[in-house]
Amino acid sequence: QVQLVESGGGLVQAGASLSLSCVDAGRTFSAHDMGWFRQAPGKEREFVATIGRSSMIIHYTESVRGRFTISRDNAKNTAYLQMNSLKPEDTAVYYCAAGTLLGTGIKDYNYWGQGTQVTVSS
Repeated sequence: QVQLVESGGGLVQAGASLSLSCVDAGRTFSAHDMGWFRQAPGKEREFVATIGRSSMIIHYTESVRGRFTISRDNAKNTAYLQMNSLKPEDTAVYYCAAGTLLGTGIKDYNYWGQGTQVTVSS
């Protein structure tokens, strides 16, 4: 069973940094690829980044490449999203997700956290 809980969101000014965490309370974290998605008000949920089970494969959406870093610690059952140089357009609810397809689509992930709000003021 996969149970994902995100934390680390908050309100920051443009240019600041935030670090999100996603803990899997279940016992199968290392068997899943992990992804981060976000959903801004009035918009569809969109892919942000994904990392494979052994951290060897990582993908980012173009708008965050060079600013965000996804990582994972299988010993701690935790995935991370380090967000630097934040922009107002990064404002959204951020979700972590677990799956086995290492994809960029919502359908590629079977398990989702409840989300954490990130707000970037200008």
